[in-house]
Amino acid sequence: MNLIALLIGLVIERLATQLFHLRRLRWLDRIIDAGFRQAQRVPNWPALIPVILLALVLALPVFAATFVLVANFMLGETLAGFPYMLLAIVVLFFSLGPKDIGEDVDEYCQALEDGDEDRIQQTAKAIVESDVPDDDHERILKVEEAVCVQANNRLFAVIFWFVLLGPLGAWIYRVTDLVRRRAVFTASRDDETDGTASQVRDAAVTLHGWLAFIPARLTAIGYAAAGHFDAAIGAWRAPTEQKDASLSEYNEYLLARVGVSALALADDDAEDMTQRGVRGARAANKLVFRLLLIWAVIIAAMTLYGLTR
Repeated sequence: MNLIALLIGLVIERLATQLFHLRRLRWLDRIIDAGFRQAQRVPNWPALIPVILLALVLALPVFAATFVLVANFMLGETLAGFPYMLLAIVVLFFSLGPKDIGEDVDEYCQALEDGDEDRIQQTAKAIVESDVPDDDHERILKVEEAVCVQANNRLFAVIFWFVLLGPLGAWIYRVTDLVRRRAVFTASRDDETDGTASQVRDAAVTLHGWLAFIPARLTAIGYAAAGHFDAAIGAWRAPTEQKDASLSEYNEYLLARVGVSALALADDDAEDMTQRGVRGARAANKLVFRLLLIWAVIIAAMTLYGLTR
């Protein structure tokens, strides 16, 4: 059942681009902000506790719906399987994204080809999700790394938790990402000296990093399988200087360096920076698509052999 829902969800992900604005879930910001205010009222608690409780509250509706449908199915309601599949498809749609990484890459490449500097910065920032370097070469590398990182955050980690725990798992991962994003935004504008907002931000980033830990490593292995294997594994094994990085930051460092190494892009003296930028971004997007096909085959095989639902 989950495999069918996953395949349908991925097809919708590719076709229903006009509905992506619904996945931003801005209305949840009020609930998340209310949770942050409650966290500030119990400063003696570790910030991680209210963050986990907030994530559980946001996941409660999906948990309740899933529990009712699964319970009915186990009690002999054979038609309950169809509503469960619909629930899984809807939850998966809202868990992926919020935007399709391929669409972001296409917009960035189009901006490069048009030579529109403002659009280049805007589209690159949409992929990187932070400030973009002014230097063209640094921006090109940053975008390639970000495609490899964001593919895990927007796609592969959601699929992993969906396969493992069904729609509830996918939604919990997305909820932690929503809380993390809001906490980072809140901390960036917080002028208070008590540091509560920064503590909540760190807790939200930590929680998200825990849930992204296994998917990030599976995705990195997948990049090696879908790209240049020796270069990718060599990048994974190479010593790094991020000894003091948090778990979330290390997840991103790992995906970035392994993914870019798997691309194994050779320099071409005949191309300019625009052509290099387009080639690198599209190569990273193709790597993601190849890995998605590999995951689909593996999940299908696991389902056929009864290793997953």
